[in-house]
Amino acid sequence: MSYNPNKFIHVNDITIQEETKELLTQAESIYWQNFNGKTWYGRCIFISWYCSVGDCKFCFRSTQKHKIQHPEHSKRSIGSILLEALFCKVFNWRIEFLTGGYGIMPFPQLFEIIKNVSLVYGEKIWLNLGVISNDHVEEIRPYVKGICSSMETLTPELHKYVCPNKPIEPYDTMFSHLEGFQKSIAIIVGLGDTVEDMKYLFDFITKHNLDRITVYALKPVLGTEYTEGPSPDEFVQWLARLRIQFPKLEIIAGTNLRRSEECGYLMKAGANAMTKFPATKQFATKKAKLVEKLIQKEKRDFISTLSVLPEIDWNNKIDELPIEQQYKDAMKDKLAPYLEKFQNPVDIDTDTTVF
Repeated sequence: MSYNPNKFIHVNDITIQEETKELLTQAESIYWQNFNGKTWYGRCIFISWYCSVGDCKFCFRSTQKHKIQHPEHSKRSIGSILLEALFCKVFNWRIEFLTGGYGIMPFPQLFEIIKNVSLVYGEKIWLNLGVISNDHVEEIRPYVKGICSSMETLTPELHKYVCPNKPIEPYDTMFSHLEGFQKSIAIIVGLGDTVEDMKYLFDFITKHNLDRITVYALKPVLGTEYTEGPSPDEFVQWLARLRIQFPKLEIIAGTNLRRSEECGYLMKAGANAMTKFPATKQFATKKAKLVEKLIQKEKRDFISTLSVLPEIDWNNKIDELPIEQQYKDAMKDKLAPYLEKFQNPVDIDTDTTVF
């Protein structure tokens, strides 16, 4: 499984190895043997920019600039959080997971957000909020269908270096005791793992019988030691090898504004869906339409929309939700700026989003 950067070919302006092309062919075949082509956009809904750990070496939360700009009280309004859940419902985006850093708020406040996001979306959701106690797991059960954990890397020594205060063991224990929930992890390609190190990832997936995995390409953040993400070739190799190893695993591939031209290759590599694209900021832009086109070009049934704004009465839509009036009012207060963006898209080339 060695990565050889010296044997490259060019396909549609993306540079890949001959070996990678063969892997893509195999992965694509395995995908179609096990799935029907239905593909979607997964939206990660962030609750806060704060993290009490805040020292993972790749993360924007570890930078001094972030710690000055986004202190402990830095969290999103309930109105904007619930609006994103409504957009997911209307645009047929799936909520990838509800997430935020460690120590963002007391559990009762967190529970209220989890419950209301689920009620707005109309179904149980995925959660990615670190290690969750057994008592809290039982409390969230009515509103949560799956637990995801951001493992970043499963390579033992690399994980200790990259995430010095977020060890693997507590997550390992939590997954071993989860009953009645789907299970998933998120990893990042480009932290220093080799393809040989994928054995640790494969072992973890097998041990815990994971239902899903989200795979991101590292996006370097100014102020961290990482200055370059993985090449398109390296990223799709990881995806393809995952698909070949686990034919029925749901694989969600991350992209961003600068990597959006790779979306067709994410499909060739056997991904079920894509995430991380800044859809609310880029709704109906050229990049959003390009992503849709590249996915559909691979004969996928892209069930989400990144570009078509439905003609609906948004205030009525909010009024119909089974939530308290205070939350409906909070959503309406935040609605106008979002609709303005959707109706007047602005094409940009630089992605300033850090999460």
